[in-house]
Amino acid sequence: MTNLINITKSGEEYLAKLIKDKNEDNLSIRIFISDPGTPKAETCLAYCKEEEVVPDDMIMNLELITVYVDKRSIPFLEDAEVNFDTDNFGGQLTIKAPNARLPNISPDSSVEDRINYVIYNEINPMLESHGGDVSLSEFTEDGVAVLQFGGGCQGCGMVDVTLKEGIEKTLIEQIPELTAVKDITDHSMDENAFIKS
Repeated sequence: MTNLINITKSGEEYLAKLIKDKNEDNLSIRIFISDPGTPKAETCLAYCKEEEVVPDDMIMNLELITVYVDKRSIPFLEDAEVNFDTDNFGGQLTIKAPNARLPNISPDSSVEDRINYVIYNEINPMLESHGGDVSLSEFTEDGVAVLQFGGGCQGCGMVDVTLKEGIEKTLIEQIPELTAVKDITDHSMDENAFIKS
């Protein structure tokens, strides 16, 4: 399989040294993106023990190291690069993933990715006029999207109406696997609320 991510020679050598310094057997690197396709997306590198490998990870067998790439993150890691730049202070590992925050949705995308796509492209632009936003905290096995409100939506007296009449209807219309939405926000904090209770 062709390597999805460009890991430069200096990047590979640096990662290999980090692994060697850990002095553990069968240690490799795992690359994934938290909150892919959203403004909160972050590209992450982590040590990966043999028992932590996920069966559907993509495997990159480099000359010095093995890298496992999270399957869900693959569409968002296109054109990504891991590099080590030396400087006067020793150097710095840089990870560039220009597509990490871009929505990359297809019918095969995970339910979480499709929910995030609707939230960030349809729901949050409407909430921004009230200084608020919402994010997906969890998608449960029984089809419930657990949401967290922020900004002007936290503590807002109209949040129940917004949740049921706006957000839930919009999401259920577009995500067939979704059965309901649930709010886990602490609405007792209302100093920035758009409409106080």
